[in-house]
Amino acid sequence: MRQVASGDEAAFVNLFNAWKDKLYFYILRITGSRENTDDIVQEVFVKLWLKREILNDVDHFSAYLYRMAHNYAISGIRRMAQETVIFSELYRHKNEVDLPADEHLLHKQLQEKLKGAINALPQQQKLVYILGREQGLKQEDIARRLNISISTVKNHMTQALRTLREELRNNYSTLTISILIAIIMLLTQ
Repeated sequence: MRQVASGDEAAFVNLFNAWKDKLYFYILRITGSRENTDDIVQEVFVKLWLKREILNDVDHFSAYLYRMAHNYAISGIRRMAQETVIFSELYRHKNEVDLPADEHLLHKQLQEKLKGAINALPQQQKLVYILGREQGLKQEDIARRLNISISTVKNHMTQALRTLREELRNNYSTLTISILIAIIMLLTQ
């Protein structure tokens, strides 16, 4: 730990190799998603490296590492749930006319961007997304309809949501997304 805390990259690589698989399976039990788990493992180790000087003060590294991973996993699940609600609300209220003109324009632009991003998804992801989010089918029903496993449905949905999330983040500022959330809150009251 002292070597990593002092910036020894080789020691960090050894630490990473010693813990990555244990951490991966721990996080996978929480998230149920291989893609999210890969991302979280990376985030945990990046954070660990960036805050490596703290390791000098850590008495129980395994507890520290698992707590950090647990917190990242729960935060990721919450973030995805919020973003899923935003995407669902966008589709549910795509034809609202009670919005002020500027909010209506923003809403329409975001709708068009989201529609374009959905159309750009790989065919199977797009189909799973449409069946689940627009038509409201359950994962079991989607799996049966497409003749694929439930875990494949989950993976396609996870990847589709990640792609859509990134597309919106890349094209709109945090302020714009915040305004969108405010609009959605108004629409659901």
